[in-house]
Amino acid sequence: MFEEFLGLPLHPLAVHAPIVLVPLLAVAAVGYALVPKKRGHLAWVAAVLAVLAPLSAVVAKLSGDAFGKRSYGEALPDVVGTHSTYGNRLMWAAIATGVLTLGLVWARRGQGSGKARIWVTGALAVLAVAAAAISAVFIFQVGHSGAEMVWQGR
Repeated sequence: MFEEFLGLPLHPLAVHAPIVLVPLLAVAAVGYALVPKKRGHLAWVAAVLAVLAPLSAVVAKLSGDAFGKRSYGEALPDVVGTHSTYGNRLMWAAIATGVLTLGLVWARRGQGSGKARIWVTGALAVLAVAAAAISAVFIFQVGHSGAEMVWQGR
């Protein structure tokens, strides 16, 4: 299912979506968490990116697994294994960033101003910012390792 699209390997096509969407999610999550004046503008953007970015990372990871098996079988070269490990980490970090960002948007839109709500939104903000930073590191690692595989020595 994740091997081809219109007769072409899906992975080289699919990786472009998380390359764009995951950093945008990271920026939107941090902006929403830390810049109160921009929350009204960022709420829907952050919520949409919180869904699309993790989905794109999942598709890239699954298509990468299919592409690796198709190209190398079960014995993946070390560089492909490293790239796959980074892709797996990115997928989970993007999912965590998305879930935490959606939780933060939902919690901030809730009614009331009690101490519990303040603690929950504060905790979600800290966790969303941390997850966004981790996602940013992993998108760099997976992208860099993929680019080295393709372009190094050419």
